[in-house]
Amino acid sequence: MGFRARLAAMIVKETLQLRRDRLTFAMMFGMPIMQLMLFGYAINNDPKGLPAAILSADQSAITRSIIAALGNTGYFNFVRTASSEAEANALLQRGDVQFVVTLPSDLTRRLIRRERAQIAIEADATDPATTGNALAAVNQAVAQALTHDLTGPLASLGGRDGPVEVVLHRRYNPEGVTRYNVVPGLLGVILTMTMVMMTALAVTREYERGTMENLLAMPIRPIEVMIGKIAPYIVIGCVQVVVILTVARLLFNVPIVGSLPMLALATMLFITVNLAIGFTFSTVAQNQLQAMQMSFFFLMPSILLSGFAFPFRGMPGWAQVIGETLPNTHFLRVVRGLMLKGATTAEVASELAALVLLLVVVSTVALSRYRVTLD
Repeated sequence: MGFRARLAAMIVKETLQLRRDRLTFAMMFGMPIMQLMLFGYAINNDPKGLPAAILSADQSAITRSIIAALGNTGYFNFVRTASSEAEANALLQRGDVQFVVTLPSDLTRRLIRRERAQIAIEADATDPATTGNALAAVNQAVAQALTHDLTGPLASLGGRDGPVEVVLHRRYNPEGVTRYNVVPGLLGVILTMTMVMMTALAVTREYERGTMENLLAMPIRPIEVMIGKIAPYIVIGCVQVVVILTVARLLFNVPIVGSLPMLALATMLFITVNLAIGFTFSTVAQNQLQAMQMSFFFLMPSILLSGFAFPFRGMPGWAQVIGETLPNTHFLRVVRGLMLKGATTAEVASELAALVLLLVVVSTVALSRYRVTLD
């Protein structure tokens, strides 16, 4: 057999083998398509239409002009009207709104008296990239809005630095330190990557080592197999968390304002969800290579669509819907809320409930798929 015949036979062999491995073949085309879709349509570093609340004790033409001007920037979407400062703080603390705009009761009166007035804008600055451009546009928007209102005796106010002074309060991260946002987010990303990948190899490793028959012969239920597979990795995950939080506190001086027991509970729940996802992958994949491919395919949206790498509220609606199905999205809200905001149990309860729901769904799918493998 000549060189060409041997080479042709080898090419045919690899082509047939690739054709049989449909999951790998699909990943080869699915991964670049997903990357193009995410980076082309879902990623936005200049988020607009951010939810905001109004706290106004002055209902006048001037205050209405200011509110309209902020809305016209495209960054502020006024979805709530707060009746008190306590309500406004609660909205910001829970993450229901990104901004609170406070218009004092004496704003119009001070302008009529030819005095300089003030308005306050409080921003949830846990993610500086989300609020940076919006806050930069505030002063110019307010100044332009009042141009047509400051007429007659008030016209001279427009010649000064500005008729209204905008006081900005960057809550929870006043200095806009990026690591305060990134380091807590890395906790979720690292746990997602390691926990999913570890258990994704759990069942496929049994097949490749030839020990699956021994496992099937044991008088053990699928749920017991699942718990037994993921239990050791829960301990590993807890060790990782301790190391990450220690480094974050000692080297990067990231604050931990909230409850440590609540943070530990949320982290344990998140670890369990990711381990269950990895176990599900292991029941679908036919070998360890496919299990690894599925893990990487899951990791990319967990980074890009969870709010870790890019502002969550800057993504289109369909991308946010996908992001809400990812455990990392809810965990990032919990860990940033606890570490940076000092959030209470009630304020993170909805995110914890979402993680519990994901755990139930994923576990159900995993056990169903494992029963199929037993046949």
